[in-house]
Amino acid sequence: MSVIRIVSTVHFCLRSASLIAAAGVFAAVLGSTPARADDYDAALKDVQSTMGGVPSFLKQFPKAGLPGAWAEVKAIELSDKTALTPKEKSLISLAVAAQIPCSYCIWSDTQNAKHAGATDEEIQEAVAMAALTRHWSTIFNGMQVDFDQFKKEMGGE
Repeated sequence: MSVIRIVSTVHFCLRSASLIAAAGVFAAVLGSTPARADDYDAALKDVQSTMGGVPSFLKQFPKAGLPGAWAEVKAIELSDKTALTPKEKSLISLAVAAQIPCSYCIWSDTQNAKHAGATDEEIQEAVAMAALTRHWSTIFNGMQVDFDQFKKEMGGE
């Protein structure tokens, strides 16, 4: 992937509200000690240098959680040193967002997926897979299908 495309992808991805929203869930787990003011200021400075600005929703995020949330977003979602490609990450995030549902995430993940090279067909299939998984999960759980029997019949233990 070219440096220009990486920078462009990072810039575009960082504009996504879903990135910080998803990371925020884990921020409390990541940092058991309170964040210091300089940690918060450093995180904002890093956002500024990475994105060329700080989106207003980040300024609404709890100061104690922002440094951890931003670190997680950079380490997982924005890193090119992970097992998944940016396109795969965006499609997974879109499928989850469709199930939550989160209109902010659906919009931004769709944009991110397209920016990462996903076709309309891939986007549609990712959402359909989320729906299919939700459908069968409803069946299995609602009908209280025996889990051990299920695994045995499906070629497991």
